[in-house]
Amino acid sequence: MNIALWIASGTLAVFFLAAGVTKTFQPIDKIVSQGLTWAKDKPGYARTAGVFEILGALGLILPGIFRVATFLVPAAALGLALIMALSIAFHLSRGEKGFTINIVALLLALFVAWGRSTAWALQ
Repeated sequence: MNIALWIASGTLAVFFLAAGVTKTFQPIDKIVSQGLTWAKDKPGYARTAGVFEILGALGLILPGIFRVATFLVPAAALGLALIMALSIAFHLSRGEKGFTINIVALLLALFVAWGRSTAWALQ
């Protein structure tokens, strides 16, 4: 179980770090050209989501590696699950399709939150 949780955490961390860096540091026009067309209408959403995605990615991995404040791992996973739930609602409200990756990330984040909240030891 611990290995599955580390794999899920690592996968989520890579995904959210890449997405967060893109949304936070790239020009909005470049983000739009990469397929995130909503960013042109809501650039503040993109930047804010990017910052929280970076923080969440770090929160999934760093406490476990350094074995400090490990309670932050399930908290980060829940935060990322919330971001994904809000993202799905946002895309639905705009009539957009193709947010399967958001659903997968939501489910993985919930798995990590559950697994790390029931097994505090990050072996």
